[in-house]
Amino acid sequence: MPHAVVIGAGFAGISAASTLAQAGWQVTLLEKNAGPGGRARVFESQGFTFDMGPSWYWMPGVFEDYFGKFGKKVSDYYDLIRLDPSYQVVFGENDTVPIPAGMPELRQLFESLEPGSAARLDEFLAQAAYKYEVGINKFVHLPSRSVLEFVDWQIISGAVRLDLLQSMAKHARKFFSHPKLLKLIEFPVLFLGATPENTPALYSLMNYADLALGTWYPKGGMHQIVRGMVSLAAELGVGLHYNQEVQEIVVENGHATGVRTDTGFWPANAVVAGADYQHIEQQVLKPEHRHYSPAYWDSRTMAPSSLLFYLGVSRKLANLLHHNLFFDEDFSQHAHEIYEAPQWPSRPLFYASVPSKTDPTVAPEGQENLFLLIPVAPDLDDPEAIREKYYNMLMDRLEKHCGHPIRDAVVFKRSYAHRDFVADYHSFKGNAYGLANTLKQTAILKPTLKSKKIDNLYFTGQLTVPGPGVPPSLISGQVVAGEVLKEIKN
Repeated sequence: MPHAVVIGAGFAGISAASTLAQAGWQVTLLEKNAGPGGRARVFESQGFTFDMGPSWYWMPGVFEDYFGKFGKKVSDYYDLIRLDPSYQVVFGENDTVPIPAGMPELRQLFESLEPGSAARLDEFLAQAAYKYEVGINKFVHLPSRSVLEFVDWQIISGAVRLDLLQSMAKHARKFFSHPKLLKLIEFPVLFLGATPENTPALYSLMNYADLALGTWYPKGGMHQIVRGMVSLAAELGVGLHYNQEVQEIVVENGHATGVRTDTGFWPANAVVAGADYQHIEQQVLKPEHRHYSPAYWDSRTMAPSSLLFYLGVSRKLANLLHHNLFFDEDFSQHAHEIYEAPQWPSRPLFYASVPSKTDPTVAPEGQENLFLLIPVAPDLDDPEAIREKYYNMLMDRLEKHCGHPIRDAVVFKRSYAHRDFVADYHSFKGNAYGLANTLKQTAILKPTLKSKKIDNLYFTGQLTVPGPGVPPSLISGQVVAGEVLKEIKN
């Protein structure tokens, strides 16, 4: 039985490990932290349960497809709730717009803001649905190791419809002109790693995921997905080992024979690195086995980092839903300070999640679980003074919006930013979301999923294909496992 060692128990690593185990491989999964999930870890304190990272459940079909490949259903592991409203957008004082889950109500909202836009929304989403079908069901499943993979009639004939060479900003303005509608359409790309002006309009597929497929919540929190995946992996025979930081990938004559941790040597016929790609390649591998230079990595455009606050609040919070987007400041200015002139934002947009509005199990009775996020440029210093400055900035705006004090009701507080991402995940430049989805970093232009120097070393996760996000990471693990199974027969 061939043996694979997978490094990192995030979504991509668990996905790769389970796919290989299903094919009959013996699989060892090594994780540096004390539990699984990577950026989707969880922690508990004072009766609160905090998801540490992802909080939006989009593209439910990807999760159904994942578990379906093992003869399972999502409902075997967790219960899904569709949120309605999906979320709300705060545009200013006494100016909040809930985004309805139902399409008739959504069309009515668009029409109320801009007459004639309901019909244009139909056209916009029809185009986005095509991009979603091709992008999620074709593009993201390609290993992107050769341009010949893209010689496909549907892709070639539909190249114009995919809008690869048009910007998201220009595309959105073909359909809508109202500032609120433009913010609603452009907000998903804020996390992709470029401004709407520099993001391909292909990514309107995310608007289809948002507005048509809906926003969901796994009861108990996002970590329930991880628990389900871990349970399935164990059922398939994957050996999971925590507190196992990989110190070395042992290579002989261009072939990885296994990996070494503090506790010993783990032999392998193939090694799949689901940990941070740059860290594995630049710190774990010896110089002669690296296929990219430090200059290459430094020239990559990274997606944002985040300043996060996990707060336990001993009172109920008014005027907030489960998901809340505070777009009460200049969208363009914040994006500029992330991507074009990297710095701490002067007047940031932010996101507030209150999962206890949907799920009473994540907070003590009568209290709220509050998660705050500011997208910020990677590679910034984040001393405590900076964190505290932004905490108070956000609290000023939150208290004004809610209409009551919050700070004096905070019974638990934890912040998290660049240096924590580096310490916990070896995150390159402290990024939170991986490699930016720019046109120059798409498909075959991303870091390759297979080493050019070691014949059985593969990479998976948010710094290689298909890209960042939970659904793409699930798919990334399956794609890399497919390449291993195709190339290593014994």
